Amino acid sequence: MNAGTNASGAPGGVRTVVVASADSSLRARLRVSLTGLRWQVREANGGAEAMAQMDMARPEALLMDTWLPDLEAGEFAGLVRSMFPAVDLLRVDGAAEPGGVRSPRRNELLHALREARDTGGVVERVELEEAHGLTVVPPIRETRVSGGGATAGLPELVGESMVMQDLGMMIRLVAPRTATVLIEGETGTGKEVVAKAVHRMSARALKSFTVLNCAAIPESLLEAELFGHTRGAFTGAVQSRTGRIEAAHGGTLFLDEIGEMPLGLQAKMLRFLECGELQRVGDNEVMRVDVRVIAATHQMLEKRADEGTFRLDLYHRLAVFPLTVPALRERAEDIPALVEFFLDAMGKDAPRKRISARAIEMLVEYAWPGNVRELMHVLERGAILAGDRQVIDEADIRIRRRR
Repeated sequence: MNAGTNASGAPGGVRTVVVASADSSLRARLRVSLTGLRWQVREANGGAEAMAQMDMARPEALLMDTWLPDLEAGEFAGLVRSMFPAVDLLRVDGAAEPGGVRSPRRNELLHALREARDTGGVVERVELEEAHGLTVVPPIRETRVSGGGATAGLPELVGESMVMQDLGMMIRLVAPRTATVLIEGETGTGKEVVAKAVHRMSARALKSFTVLNCAAIPESLLEAELFGHTRGAFTGAVQSRTGRIEAAHGGTLFLDEIGEMPLGLQAKMLRFLECGELQRVGDNEVMRVDVRVIAATHQMLEKRADEGTFRLDLYHRLAVFPLTVPALRERAEDIPALVEFFLDAMGKDAPRKRISARAIEMLVEYAWPGNVRELMHVLERGAILAGDRQVIDEADIRIRRRR
C-alpha cells in the first residue's frame, strides 16, 4: 500500500462510507456528522443503489437502515458480506453484522450514528450544506465498474467493455426487485447466464431457478409443461404432474425463447403474470404461486406484436425491465478475457492450454455470428486440434478469416 492512501485506497486519509436508507432526513444528518469527521459520504435510497455505490467507490464502511424499500435487510446484509467482505457493516442502531471486519475508525462511525439519532427532526439538504460548507458526493445516476476479467460483483459476466459494465449495473439494479425481466439478444450471447445472475442476486437466490425453453417442446404439450396437468387430462396423461410454474414457487422461472410461445397460450401466460394464479390442465382448482418470471428472446417481440404474431399486452407485461445482451462483435475487446475464461474451464478436465498471440488476433478480427457460444466451440475444437501441444496456434483456429 502506498503511504499516501488508506485501507480503502483513497488519497490523503479520506475514507468512504455508503449510507443506505430510504429516510432522506437520516441520511442528511449522518452526512453532516461523517463529513465533519473527514469521511466521504455516498448516499443510497435502497439496497440496489447501495450495491452500485459500493461497486464504484469500494468503501471502508456501510451504514444500513433496518428497513430498505427494495430488499429485505438481512438478505441485503448477506449479499454485502459475500461480495464486499472487507467492508465494515453497521446498522443505524449501532449494531454490527456478525462475522464481519471492523474498521479501525468504527468509533467515529458509532459517534456519527449517535449524533444523528440525537439530532432528530427533518433537516433540509440545502440548509445543511450552507451551514457546514459541505461538498457532498450525490447519489449516483450512472455507474462504471471494472476489475479482473469479470464484471465487478458478477463473475458470470466476463468482460470489462463499457456495454458489459452497463449490463452489470442494470442487473444489480433490478435483481433485488420483483419486476418481470425481458432479456433480449442474439442467439449465443448468453441470455440464460444473465438470467441466472439476476436470480443469484435476488432475494430468491436460495430458491429454485427453473428453466423452460418454449421452442424445445411441441405446441400440444407446452401448456401442460408450463401449468401441469391432472391424471387423464389428455391421452397419455397416466398420472398428475406438476408444471414448471408451480415447481418454481418461491423462486424464478426462466422462459427461454418466449417468442415461440403459441398465441393461445400467451393469453393464459398473461393472466398468470397479472394475478399469480394458475390451473392445471384438466383441473378446476385455482392455485396461487409466488414466482418471478424472466423471459428471453432473440426476436424483436415489439415488431412481432405489430405483425399480430405476439400479443402486445404480453410484451408490455414481460418488458417491465428489459435487458439487452450485446453481440460479441460489439465488445471485441472482451475476447481475450473470454478466451482465458474458457481455457481455464477446459483446463479442469485436461491439461490447461495457452493460446498464441496471432491466434488471439484472429479471434478478435472475426465477426462471430454465433457470438460467445461460437467462440467457446472454436476454442474447444482448437484445443482438440492442438493435440499434445500446449499452445493453440493460428492453424488450430478454424474460422472464416473475413468479416
